[in-house]
Amino acid sequence: MSTPTILDKIIAHKRQEVATRRDLVPAKKLEQSLYMNSQPLSLRRYLLRDDLSGIIAEFKRKSPSKGFINAHAPVERTTLGYMQAGASALSVLTDTEFFGGKNEDLTTARRYNFCPILRKDFTVDEYQILEAKSIGADAILLIAAVLSSEEVLRLGRFAKSLGLEVLLEIHNAEELDKTLHPDAVTLVGVNNRNLHDFSVSLDTSGELAQRIPDEFVKVTESGLQTAADIEALRAVGYRGFLMGETFMRHSRPEKACAALVQQLRATEAITLL
Repeated sequence: MSTPTILDKIIAHKRQEVATRRDLVPAKKLEQSLYMNSQPLSLRRYLLRDDLSGIIAEFKRKSPSKGFINAHAPVERTTLGYMQAGASALSVLTDTEFFGGKNEDLTTARRYNFCPILRKDFTVDEYQILEAKSIGADAILLIAAVLSSEEVLRLGRFAKSLGLEVLLEIHNAEELDKTLHPDAVTLVGVNNRNLHDFSVSLDTSGELAQRIPDEFVKVTESGLQTAADIEALRAVGYRGFLMGETFMRHSRPEKACAALVQQLRATEAITLL
């Protein structure tokens, strides 16, 4: 019998967590949220805007592999600073056990920002999608590595019925071919992190770029650090650049984001000359 990976442990815990949360806060209670009647912002549309950076700036306190990255950055100042710096969208970790996040982080970010917010969590049940809408999210993440093709289709369709967009996260061509459903998925995110040894290579995004149909907005995740990284992947078709640790390891994550956006704009200005 193979040893459970950290992802296996996260998903097992998440299924138990969902059952507990459903008992504490029934779906009917979630449906009473003010956000249930609001029109979500389009992550796809914001990433395609030429006047923005394409950066999805992430609020992330810790990770299973690295422990705490930044335990003290305030959600309000950080996420508002991200948006003011020129980020196209926000990503907020809401998993508590492994990433130190909570639903209130996303709701707080929603109160202070007028850009799309991706709820970054491990979605395995429709209840979590209803929960995402109720706390103010505009998009959800579905991870191909932990879901069957049928689950991606079912969960993706349910998300879309609520007006939420779906970012499908893949790690390889097999996952892409197995789970890419045009009527359930809006964006495809390539995670450059190997789930088995946690190594990171931007070559993963480069190799998979041409395999993703153009109808889907391409997002690259993990390992991005410089303006050069973004420009190289933009050149092969990526329009979204999800960045968390690169910013969060600084005492003022929003300032690190602003510095990178400035570098990007300087590079673009030189290219136009």
